[in-house]
Amino acid sequence: MLEEELVELKFRLYDGSDIGPFRYSPASTVAMLKERIVAEWPKDKKIAPKGANDIKLINAGKILENSKTVGQCRVPFGDLPKAVITMHVVVQPFITKVKTEKKVDEASRKNVCSCSIL
Repeated sequence: MLEEELVELKFRLYDGSDIGPFRYSPASTVAMLKERIVAEWPKDKKIAPKGANDIKLINAGKILENSKTVGQCRVPFGDLPKAVITMHVVVQPFITKVKTEKKVDEASRKNVCSCSIL
């Protein structure tokens, strides 16, 4: 009976390859899914998440919140009782905003005229 209640998910990466499918309880959280994705991430990929916070999961066009459960994110599929649900994985690149701001400030300082009229 418990086997029938599990939700089967696979995760589509940016290059079209998949991680999974895996079976999850409807009570599993999105944060748990992200941890599993990071653990199962293929080593040969150029872009890789450093942690679960670097990943966004998208299902049915919606970005899933970490606190939501699989049961809450599941879209009703009508007469498809055992369909594998594909969730899309987006990796957010790590960008330091402080360095970017410094470069802009330095560029604007170089273009400033320092002439004085007496």
